Amino acid sequence: MKKLYLIRHAKSSWVNNNLEDFERPLNNRGKISADFMGKKLAKSGIKPDSIISSPAKRTQRTSERIAQKVSYPNIDIHYYSELYLGDVKDYLSVINDVSDEHECIFIVGHNPGITVFLDYLCGEFADMVTCAIAEIEFDLNSWAEVSQKTGMLKSFSYPKKYDEFKALLNG
Repeated sequence: MKKLYLIRHAKSSWVNNNLEDFERPLNNRGKISADFMGKKLAKSGIKPDSIISSPAKRTQRTSERIAQKVSYPNIDIHYYSELYLGDVKDYLSVINDVSDEHECIFIVGHNPGITVFLDYLCGEFADMVTCAIAEIEFDLNSWAEVSQKTGMLKSFSYPKKYDEFKALLNG
């Protein structure tokens, strides 16, 4: 049994209009969201064997903040350029190449690709809002076997789903 957590990056900053899209950092709410969702994963006892991320600044920072909360070393995060603006083919290529020694992986990416990939894997639509996390199980022995509708969506969450997150934002 393989388990995948698809994670969309947290909210990014639009303060500096001169920055390229790739260079946009997280805004304050994004930092709070990534920390909050990382703590939720940690409280549930979820620890990945591998974290894979787009190299864009906002996905890097989201990955790093979540990794810290689940006690995963930042230096072990793997960055794949094809996940930046990636489509289903790109996401699938990355996941199909994951070592089978890994049972649980996190992939941190962008919309619309990550939402479309979730639908491709599970045949279920869920809008991957910022910092949303989709937990997907595969009754497979190899990541190379992952393909269309081979996954089962087990859970879907996002920061605004939780009253305690709303309270954090309101101080």
